[in-house]
Amino acid sequence: MANAFVHMELNTQDLGKAKEFYSKMFDWKLETMPGPMEYIMIDTGERPGGGMMKHPVAGAPSMWLAYIGVDDVRKATEKAKALGAIALQENHEVPNFGWFSILTDPAGAVFALWQAKM
Repeated sequence: MANAFVHMELNTQDLGKAKEFYSKMFDWKLETMPGPMEYIMIDTGERPGGGMMKHPVAGAPSMWLAYIGVDDVRKATEKAKALGAIALQENHEVPNFGWFSILTDPAGAVFALWQAKM
């Protein structure tokens, strides 16, 4: 399917509680990735997988963010904006992995676009 959901990410105010809960609830395998911030990859045994991290906005509610795969994140971001979406973060690079944008659709739902590095 074109433009499938490719990654689910938990942004949480309590990463320790989230890791404990989800690893026991679903028997997910969690792996801490190296880097400047703690990022936990989630291996569900199937696709899509996901990740979890400390929410970057202090005091914001914990939330799941769904990433939708695209071929060109810049082009897809511009198209979304032309259709009434609001960009919260545009064309951000994740070194060695790809690029993402975070948007709200015209009804206010938050979603992300993901372009994997080839």
